[in-house]
Amino acid sequence: MRGWRAYSGPVPLSPDEYREPLAHAVQHASDWLNSVPSRRVRPRDTIDQLESAFALDLPEGPTAATEVVDELARLAKPGLMAIGSGRFFGWVMGGTLPAALASDWMVSAWDQNNGLRYATPATAAIEERAGAWILDLLGLPAESSVGFTTGGTMANFVGLAAGRGAVLETAGWNVNRDGLTGAPKVTVLAGAEVHSSVELVLRYLGLGEPVLVAADEQGRMRLDALAEALDTISGPLILALQVGNLHSGAFDPLREAIRMAHSHGAWVHVDGAFGLWAAASPRWGEALDGLNTADSWATDAHKTLNVPYDCGVAIVARAGAAQSALTAHTSYFIRDDAGIADPMDRVPELSRRARGIPVWAALRSLGRSGVVSLVEGLADNARSLADGLSLIPGAEVLNDVVFTQVCVAFGSDERTRAVTQALINDGVVWMSGSRWAGRDVMRISVSNWSTNAADVATSIDAVARAVASL
Repeated sequence: MRGWRAYSGPVPLSPDEYREPLAHAVQHASDWLNSVPSRRVRPRDTIDQLESAFALDLPEGPTAATEVVDELARLAKPGLMAIGSGRFFGWVMGGTLPAALASDWMVSAWDQNNGLRYATPATAAIEERAGAWILDLLGLPAESSVGFTTGGTMANFVGLAAGRGAVLETAGWNVNRDGLTGAPKVTVLAGAEVHSSVELVLRYLGLGEPVLVAADEQGRMRLDALAEALDTISGPLILALQVGNLHSGAFDPLREAIRMAHSHGAWVHVDGAFGLWAAASPRWGEALDGLNTADSWATDAHKTLNVPYDCGVAIVARAGAAQSALTAHTSYFIRDDAGIADPMDRVPELSRRARGIPVWAALRSLGRSGVVSLVEGLADNARSLADGLSLIPGAEVLNDVVFTQVCVAFGSDERTRAVTQALINDGVVWMSGSRWAGRDVMRISVSNWSTNAADVATSIDAVARAVASL
């Protein structure tokens, strides 16, 4: 065959090929981390400027790895948001704990496809221990399945997929074998302020839009409305509850809502993207009473626990329900003789990085008391921000600050939007705009482990400047 030549064998692997590029990467990463506490939060350049900077022709030949790393750092830096800053409150995004970041680098270096216990025993064992620690910290059933997903959306997918299969099985329908065509209708009840990720997952699962149950002024599901909705529904049923409302941080009334739903044969799923971690602290024991009686839960580790993106946590009380919804069967998968579920039986992906290892590292470094201090510290900072902002003329805190969320308005919707934009333009702090309870709001999400009293004071001053500038 013209142009063909024999393959001469693999190029021998030399650790030296990695040493210099990694050293450059460490230096660039350290420079970035050192700059975060004092840099403006907003990116310096716009997306148009960044697209122009990266509008490079594909090289005709190889480029040295160190040159690639240096170029990447140089071109990207002006477009990076300082999400790890103690003054970033724009969305529910945590920072990165040191042990979690370092372990995440090791995950990339090890490059294990954490799907099978037999093939990657070290990473599988680490994730299993991290899952056990999470169940212990949050007071959830010890026999639950724990899987590490990309984020809260896919963690919700796992819980709701398990629920879909379970309620249809009870109705005599095998969704794995027969699909949804001709199946009994599965009704999903959710609070009026259900998060969009739950609605998205229901579309993924072919379940359509949820039936919305009225909520109170803080976004909590009303039990009287739930009782009324339950009385009108027959057939397979799923109830989606919320721990940590996107705007108020409030928790649905868990024990009674779960009891009522179970009495109607429902599967109960709890979306706790950031709020589920409150269960680690006795401070919220009363508010979260009954949490452990649900059937599945979803949360993120890259939010409240402060591990690197991306990492969601999917928990299902009946491990068999999760495995039924997610397990793949093929002859080339080598299963562990112990008969224990593999990591890929707990999440939607067959191939994935071992994202549970930074969770293990974060929990190992913090310990039980450290997790409690982290969670309570975030809530304390939210309270301090609310107290300080309420002293600014014209500012109104709209929610009961029960966890890590604060919503503020500045009179009219137009003025609230203007204050928020002025704050973003200033760049020292990032707080996002949103709309809640019929009003435009400045929404503050306190999620970063490094936020301290100085950051809180600086942030309050920045909002005061934004107000004064108008």
